[in-house]
Amino acid sequence: MASQFLFLKRAQKLEKSHLQEFNKSAYTEGMKYLRSTQINMKSNPNINESLVQSQIIQDPSLLGLGNLEVIDKERRQPRAGRLDLLLWDEGSETRYTVEIQLGPTDESHIVRTIEYWDIERNRYPQINHVAIIVAEDITSRFLNVISLFNKSVPIIAIQLNAFQVGEDFTLACVKILDTVETANMDEDETSPITDREFWLKERASSASLALLDEFMKIVREVEPAAQANYRKRYVGITVNGVADNFVAFRPRKGDSMVFECKLPLTDEMSADINDAGFDQLTYSRRWNYYRISIRAKDLNERREKLKNLISEAFRIANPS
Repeated sequence: MASQFLFLKRAQKLEKSHLQEFNKSAYTEGMKYLRSTQINMKSNPNINESLVQSQIIQDPSLLGLGNLEVIDKERRQPRAGRLDLLLWDEGSETRYTVEIQLGPTDESHIVRTIEYWDIERNRYPQINHVAIIVAEDITSRFLNVISLFNKSVPIIAIQLNAFQVGEDFTLACVKILDTVETANMDEDETSPITDREFWLKERASSASLALLDEFMKIVREVEPAAQANYRKRYVGITVNGVADNFVAFRPRKGDSMVFECKLPLTDEMSADINDAGFDQLTYSRRWNYYRISIRAKDLNERREKLKNLISEAFRIANPS
């Protein structure tokens, strides 16, 4: 059964008169409504966990967590079996340990996911780690159990369903439980204080640190007392010696860095950033930051837009 991901319009919600107009314009644009039927993947002989895993590897954005990179699959764990998928979000420096199960989730699925998360976290303690449970059915009972774990383990629960459309099928993911934000970045004590030399040696390049220097000039146009605060995982801001991370930076090896701007997630702001021509990364729901990949040309061509974003973030963080 060939895989084909199709765009399905929910036209049935429109009033009849509007529906007729919708159909007219849709067919004019070469689109048509296709009826779908939900598939029970657990009992379907044409779909198995390996096939679903392959689809996620081909397109990790299926999970609804942005453009993630695949680090490994079927990763062997010491005395603990194999981890289905290990994914990476470079912008937030987060690794996702993903366990997939067709049919309903159960106790062993939950325990296995948390166990693999803990193994990876102990292997690489300098990186953020998030556990992801993916199941065809997550019942209210086990959702309550996962929610209890979520208070101490960063865990995401995703319900994955398959739908048949003609002779093809599509997959749809719905996030039903997200990680719990436990602190804001200003209170982050898990990222030790470092200095510029540490970043130049371990995490960045002279080119990306030069970008940071130019960015700080813009920040100081908004708040003259702002200083770069070099932490192990990011470069934040202090104002008069006090952390005030209305913006933050993650210089990279190479000629780019990630600029993080603390603004509420809205459709209008997302569209505004995209329309300005920025390379927008996945929004950080944990810290409430828009994340943008920045190169030198962005500072040259979009300096005023960057200043506007910084000014708005500063205004929200410092309302008085």
